[in-house]
Amino acid sequence: MMTVLFFFLAAVCLGSVIAMIVSRNQAYNALFLVLAFAAMGGLFGLLGAPFMAVVQIIIYSGAIMIVFIFVLMMINLRQGISPEKRKWTIGLAVLIAVILCGEIFLAAKGFLAASPSPETTAAAGPTEIGRLLFTKYLYPFEITSVLIVASLVGAIVLAKKREKE
Repeated sequence: MMTVLFFFLAAVCLGSVIAMIVSRNQAYNALFLVLAFAAMGGLFGLLGAPFMAVVQIIIYSGAIMIVFIFVLMMINLRQGISPEKRKWTIGLAVLIAVILCGEIFLAAKGFLAASPSPETTAAAGPTEIGRLLFTKYLYPFEITSVLIVASLVGAIVLAKKREKE
């Protein structure tokens, strides 16, 4: 039964991500992304990581998607991308795809070579995650918080430009 549920959730996650990529409507893309996040939370639950499952559903499916919907409401969806910007966008997308494939290759190579440590087990509870977050992984945590603040400042600047127009 668990195997059937795993493959069902994996198919839902994969199908919603493919539908998100194929769809041209940004509102539908947001809904497909919420579905993918919820299926991912279910997969975390099946893997024996209930804390990560709840965080996945509450943080990503809830909070992050609300911010994404606000951004969709602020931008003009009717205005297309100009042909000049389209060339740069396609080139940048190809460059990012190449970099992402390289990262995936390096991560898979490192994952296969590394042995699991007790700190990376899925059974770690919130206390252990909090301890690791504020000791061993403090710098990545702080860099993430700076990126979130920068994105908030960018959203405010975009909203102010929109009000002036």
